[in-house]
Formats: sequence, structure tokens, C-alpha cells
Amino acid sequence: MSKIFSVAFGNLLVIGLLFSQVANAASDCEAKALSKEGKPLAGAAKAAFIKKCEVAAKSSSGCDEKAVDKNGKPLAGAAKSSFMKKCEADAK
Repeated sequence: MSKIFSVAFGNLLVIGLLFSQVANAASDCEAKALSKEGKPLAGAAKAAFIKKCEVAAKSSSGCDEKAVDKNGKPLAGAAKSSFMKKCEADAK
């Protein structure tokens, strides 16, 4: 009986940690939703910013770090955009 409770408690703990990370990403995006003057965004501008921020947070799968040529130099221009497009598609 206690084994069942300990497994259930462990599962709840893991689920709680996962949800807290998702909520943390959303709150980070809301905290960054500021205009150029430093005022908080509102309405459609805020919604668009948060959506873009969350997509960027999810897609940061390390593609930037991998975007290097065979000599170890960072890619730039069309080569980088092509690599990033392929890398992000593979990450999904």
C-alpha cells in the first residue's frame, strides 16, 4: 500500500516540475513584453509578442550552437538560415 502511495507521489512531483517549467517560460515571456519606452505591452501586441517568444523558447534546441562550418567558425547569411531551417525542422 505504501509503495503505491510513494509511486503516486513521485509521479505527481514529476508532473508538477514539468508544469512549472512551462509556466516559467510563459512568465518569462510576459516579463519581457515591454515596449521601446519600457512600458508593458497590452492587447494584441502583447499576445503577438508572447506567442513569438514562446515559439522561440521552444525552438531553441541548440541549433545556434551547432551552426558552425567545418573549421569551427559560426555560419552567417544564407548558410546559417538554411542550416537553422533544417535543424529546427529536424527538432520537431
